[in-house]
Formats: sequence, C-alpha cells, structure tokens
Amino acid sequence: MVKRRTGAGGGKSGAGKQKPGKGAASRDLKVRVKTARGRKLSSTRWLQRQLNDPYVHRAQREGYVSRAAFKLLEIDERFQILRPGRRIVDLGAAPGGWCQVAVAKVNALGDQPGKPVGSVLGVDLQEMQPIAGADLMQLDFLEPDADARVMGRLGGPVDAVLSDMAPFTTGHKQTDHLRIVACVEAAAQFAEDVLAPGGIFVAKVLQGGTEQGLLAHLKKRFEKAVHFKPPSSRKDSAEMFLVAQGFRGGQQDDLDPESPDPKQA
Repeated sequence: MVKRRTGAGGGKSGAGKQKPGKGAASRDLKVRVKTARGRKLSSTRWLQRQLNDPYVHRAQREGYVSRAAFKLLEIDERFQILRPGRRIVDLGAAPGGWCQVAVAKVNALGDQPGKPVGSVLGVDLQEMQPIAGADLMQLDFLEPDADARVMGRLGGPVDAVLSDMAPFTTGHKQTDHLRIVACVEAAAQFAEDVLAPGGIFVAKVLQGGTEQGLLAHLKKRFEKAVHFKPPSSRKDSAEMFLVAQGFRGGQQDDLDPESPDPKQA
C-alpha cells in the first residue's frame, strides 16, 4: 500500500504558503510505502526509494528505460568518451539505458547532419527489448569466441567498451565485492581483446580496496585510468566507475589469476 503525504505546510494550503528557493524544490509529494504481507522490509525500502528518486522520475519523463542512463551521461560529460562515428560495445546492456545514451552520442541513427555515423552493440545474457539505433546481441561475453563474434558484428575493433554490470548479490559484503571485481576483471580482459588503439574502457566497481589491483593493471594498459563517482550514483551506494582512456594495444598482462570466476563466485 502506498500512502502519500504533503511536504511542509500539509494539506491543500501548504503549497500556496511554501516559500520559493530550496523549500519550493522539496515540496513535491513524498511517497511512503507501508510494509505489505509477504514483502520483505528490504523490498519495501527499495520501493520507497524508487518512488522518491528524482532520477527515476526524470528517466520516465525523458524516455530512458532506467535511471542508469544519467550515470553514463555524467561520465561522458566529464571524460568526453562518446563521439559521433565511434563504435561502442555495452556489456550487460539490459535494460538498455546506456545503449540509449550511446546511440544519441555517437550518432547511430544518423540524425546529426554532417557528422559521422557510429554504431552501438548491446550485449547481454538475456533477450532485450529493441532499442532504436542499437544492435542487440544475446551472448555470454565470457565465451571463448565472444570477442571475435563482437568484432565481426561491428566490422572490426571497437572504440569503447562500457560495462554497468553487477553480479547477483548474496548480502555478504566481502563476497559481493569479490564477485563484482571478478566480473570487472573479465570485462577488462574482453575490452583488451576488442579495443582499437586509443580505445576506452568504463566499468562499474564497488569500493572496498581490491579494485586497486585492477586500477594498477589498467594504468599499464591505458594512458590514463581513474575512479569516478557520478552525481546520479546514490550517495549511500558503494558503486563507482573505472574510466580508462587511451588503450595502448599490444600484448596484455594477465590480471590476478586468483580472482574468482564471476560465473562461480
């Protein structure tokens, strides 16, 4: 059951008495979710957070399939990674918010006159709903021939590999952290197999320390590699993003061989 309450002032007259400025921005209706039979407390909290998240509402207004689209928009604003004409691979693309952003930025629809037309390939284990301007591929990127199949689909090496993937969580902080690090390391190895020299790799990680090893590896393979937390990433979330630019090409170094397989972690 969802119960609505007004902000300061309450009732119909509250909005009329609200002063302009910061208060005016916060006078929107807040949604409070009551615990329902059969629903876990954690699910109730998640639902309440979603209903009150301004980025969720903004995504609905602007036609994005998820709030995650704003994370990529903010990453691109900071690092200028998506440009017309570039070929982009989005790993773990479902539900497609990052593909939507990439399509517009690289001119995949060809609707920016005079600018080169790029391409976007969304890769995911599950089947996805069509996204205008994006080519979608149901594929496990850990398969031995995945790199060749991706490059074959795009006609050669790619300009950027993006990953907003996160493995299923267990609720155990250290285990979940190791899982996502293993997932990101696998994505990094895939990126080094398909990127053209000068290419870009962007991936979600969780704060916790062990991602520093991956960062050190990427600094050897790319001209620049940094952590970045976009403003739309929730403040109480441990997520952040690795952004590696200027792929050097050539022989790659092995990542930590003791990292758990993301399929089995």
